[in-house]
Amino acid sequence: MIYLGADHRGFELKEKVKDWLDERGFEYVDEGAYELDKSDDYTLYAEKVGVLVADNEAARGILICGSGVGADIAANKIDGVRAAVGKNKEQIEAGRRDDNMNILVLAADYTEEKEAKEMIEGFLNTKFSGKERHKRRLEEIKRVEANN
Repeated sequence: MIYLGADHRGFELKEKVKDWLDERGFEYVDEGAYELDKSDDYTLYAEKVGVLVADNEAARGILICGSGVGADIAANKIDGVRAAVGKNKEQIEAGRRDDNMNILVLAADYTEEKEAKEMIEGFLNTKFSGKERHKRRLEEIKRVEANN
């Protein structure tokens, strides 16, 4: 399952992403915003999506806010979340393959629709490599989470 969330600055791009996911037959749940509200906060959507993704190893999340940074910071406060702001498709594929990234964060103010779709495609179609060194690093992240 894919969980989507966006604040007011990411709302328009989220709606385009939903259409794109529909066209490709991906299942998703929109966790809001459900309408444009210029006073909403990215933290609400980052928490909703982050909790859902952390509770389901097979789930993926896509968060969209203006810079991408706020949603990234908020989502990564949830144990089990491995969120990263997307720069390009190759970076996102590396994040999935090496770090088992489970939430893609898009910066609506700095990302064109075409770039967003390319990153999402790489995010959804790239599998975690499962290499021993990457598994070891993920275990270290769990240790850090457990001690904070």
